Amino acid sequence: MIRLGILFGGRSGEHEISLMSATSVIRAIDKEKFSLVLIGITKEGNWLLYDGPVDQIEDGSWQETAEAALEQNPEKYALTVLGSGGKSLKDRIDFALPVLHGPYGEDGTIQGLFEMADIPYGGCGVLGSAAAMDKALAKEVFAKENLPICRHLNLYKEEALGDLDRTIDRVEKFLPYPIFVKPANMGSSVGISKAKNTGELRAAIKEAVKYDRRLVLEEGLDCREIETGILGNHDPAAAAVGEILPSEEFYSYTAKYFDGGQSKLCIPADIPAEVAEEIKSIAVEAYKLLDCAGFARVDFFLERGTNKIFLNEINTIPGFTKYSMFPLLWAEAGVPYSELIERIIRLGFERYEDRRG
Repeated sequence: MIRLGILFGGRSGEHEISLMSATSVIRAIDKEKFSLVLIGITKEGNWLLYDGPVDQIEDGSWQETAEAALEQNPEKYALTVLGSGGKSLKDRIDFALPVLHGPYGEDGTIQGLFEMADIPYGGCGVLGSAAAMDKALAKEVFAKENLPICRHLNLYKEEALGDLDRTIDRVEKFLPYPIFVKPANMGSSVGISKAKNTGELRAAIKEAVKYDRRLVLEEGLDCREIETGILGNHDPAAAAVGEILPSEEFYSYTAKYFDGGQSKLCIPADIPAEVAEEIKSIAVEAYKLLDCAGFARVDFFLERGTNKIFLNEINTIPGFTKYSMFPLLWAEAGVPYSELIERIIRLGFERYEDRRG
């Protein structure tokens, strides 16, 4: 039986979302095929083995339970991430499935650790993870290959705050309001603001730099938010195309996870078939362009009135809760939740064998 290491939590601002996603994944996995090894990472970056109730993961109380177990029985629960001996990560698991959103989980860092430890893992490799996570870099790559993206401006924290008045003047000359201000390396809409005037733009920049030293500023389009899912390594395929109907002005962190279900997901999206097919084609092209593997969700804007498509970003470890778009898109395409997870694991093993030659 495969010893499947599921990693959750992490040091990013999306820690709580990871707990929600991991809980759903753990409940869905076929326990007759996989022996689960649960590894929680605290906000401080401590790695803890956890074998308590699954419900405690979602509410965050898992950490206290894991720390108590380690104190009472260090021989059983001690974990060496890298190194030799019976307590190393490689000695405990056969495959790693990181359910870690945002920095230190989705950005190539933990993927590099798995590579160093020679552990097969689910999802994109180091390059694909890092390139997709950095929205500023990804947009530059997409632009060079003439993929359709909206008008944007990349800024560094030092540049923006060094002379904020000058920065705002530069932005206002290049982008019309409203303007979306985003940290380049965050997900789940953390740190994103929509600015409609100079005062709001000033506040939005100050908020975004709390999360990253690289920012992306984009023109605010009158658009619909469209997404599709991708599975595959060398020959990736797209799932159904869905639309987000947010409860707020845009699909913010609150609207995604804490609005009591007021935001709606429309699957399949109510768009012309030819538009859906073009979105799928662009999604696959973008996925391959960034050297993605395993799985990802690709997000788009669809301009109202024209149906003009704009590629927004690629999420290499998308939300995996029971309400999340990625598993629902694949369910619509005929791949149920538990099978989806198993496909991701198979693709990870396939990629591992390919790298070994």
